Amino acid sequence: MKWCHIQKEVMYVLATVLAALFLALLQRRFKSRRLCLDPKRLDGKTVLITGGASGIGKETAIALARRGARVHITSHDDQKGEAALRDIKKESASMNVRLWSLNLANLQSIRNFCKTFLKNESRLDILINNDGVPAVLDWTDNGFSLCFGVNHLGPFLLTNLLLERLKSCPPSRIVNITSNVHKYQKLDFADLNYNIVPLFTYFRSKLANVYFTQELARHMERHGVTACAVHPGYVGGDWTSQFSILFRIVMYVITALFFISCEAAAQTVIYCAISDDVLQHNGGYFSDCKPCKLRPYVQDAGIAKKLWEASEAMVGLNSSAREHLASRTR
Repeated sequence: MKWCHIQKEVMYVLATVLAALFLALLQRRFKSRRLCLDPKRLDGKTVLITGGASGIGKETAIALARRGARVHITSHDDQKGEAALRDIKKESASMNVRLWSLNLANLQSIRNFCKTFLKNESRLDILINNDGVPAVLDWTDNGFSLCFGVNHLGPFLLTNLLLERLKSCPPSRIVNITSNVHKYQKLDFADLNYNIVPLFTYFRSKLANVYFTQELARHMERHGVTACAVHPGYVGGDWTSQFSILFRIVMYVITALFFISCEAAAQTVIYCAISDDVLQHNGGYFSDCKPCKLRPYVQDAGIAKKLWEASEAMVGLNSSAREHLASRTR
């Protein structure tokens, strides 16, 4: 009887601790979320959002279209993109939204898109590099790790090919979507194409986003272009569909407790796209609509410069090639 009594007490204590932990985490989650309350309009501005057919990109597109911007979204799935385009126009009450086909896993697709976009659009005020892939092991059409290729090399090439247009529309902005998981890995320049442990290759691609943003800011500091990296928060999605039922059940519980909606996750992206407060933090890292500190090694300008140069070589980009493309599309 005594032993049963002790067991019950232990269970009560454990249940109390777990309940308290749950409430603390829940309170922390709701206290930390911020909304972008800046009423700024974007009439006359042109916005490009990669991966704008779903998730954070779609919610951002709706919000910026409501503010009067001419919004371009990209998708590698034409059918999904067309459905999203209809939704965005309906939700934003704006017909000034256009869909483009773009596959960030294919460098030629990126080049073709940029060439066509520059010929058809005279302005680009805000570029939001939102499209990306989760932690999966696969390869791009050009033989790069899928995570590193789509999450970093694709946006790197796209941004560089569009830089001249951004520079011609000051003050313009570039918003790169990253994640705070970047702090759990470091880059290995002997193996940038690392593709062994799914989570690690994803973490490294997100770290590359932060370094890219910082070096981009240094390149653009005298050209009226502001760059920032955004951790939007953890968002639930359909990426678990490839796993077992048990794993999906576990992830459903976790996402219900700690993940946020796409609409909530888009708030910091919207903030960085429109708020004038961002201008004083060129190259900065943002979360919950405010600038955040980075670990010292993530602020290493030498590593950022080295990654930039390595990325140029990997995508076959150099200054002369970029200037030649810009001159052909003016």
